[in-house]
Amino acid sequence: MSKLHIKKGDTVKVIAGNSKGSEGKVIEVLIAKNRAIVEGVNMVSKHSKPNAANPQGGIVKQEAPIHISNLMVVDPKSGEATRIGRKRDEKTGKLVRYSKKSGEVIK
Repeated sequence: MSKLHIKKGDTVKVIAGNSKGSEGKVIEVLIAKNRAIVEGVNMVSKHSKPNAANPQGGIVKQEAPIHISNLMVVDPKSGEATRIGRKRDEKTGKLVRYSKKSGEVIK
């Protein structure tokens, strides 16, 4: 299994699909399916039965998983979509992710 370029908490931009152009924060990454759930992106209507949390029931809008290949991480400096690289940090020697556009380290 390969390492993914997206982590929980990243701000991402959708580059393909129905939600193209929209941005949001990654809520969850489904590694086995190569998908991610992004806040406010790929919304679907789900029918829910009445329960304790929602006594009325009805139709609920919620985020559906979107394929990782349709997402790009947003550069913290410029705010544009960028590709991600990995390099060793000079001080700590740990692998860090960096923006290919600006060279900025991503948290």
